[in-house]
Amino acid sequence: MTLDFHTNKKILEEVAIIPSKRLCNKIAGFSTHLIKQIQKGPICGISLKLKEDERKRHMDFVPEEFTIKIDEISVDKETLNMLSALGMADMPGVKRVDLEAQTQICIISIISRYIDDD
Repeated sequence: MTLDFHTNKKILEEVAIIPSKRLCNKIAGFSTHLIKQIQKGPICGISLKLKEDERKRHMDFVPEEFTIKIDEISVDKETLNMLSALGMADMPGVKRVDLEAQTQICIISIISRYIDDD
């Protein structure tokens, strides 16, 4: 679409089958109006390629320093195996923990709290 009404009208005649001349003129006029508004600035409700590119750039941005800082990440054996398969097992701060021992510690702490409450 262009800024010229007559060019837009010819494009519509080639691209679409419009039943009446009046409707064709309305569509060509409205599309010309929209193109002029788009040149002036952003329009509410219309997603343009420029907006999409800007959104993609924003989503692909990786900060130099993360806000959340974790010194150590505890993972089980299966997770460590998956990281190894991806070549990421030697990441700093990744520590393997025995899941069964962790579960037993949690159960013991819950039981002790229950006993202390009585």
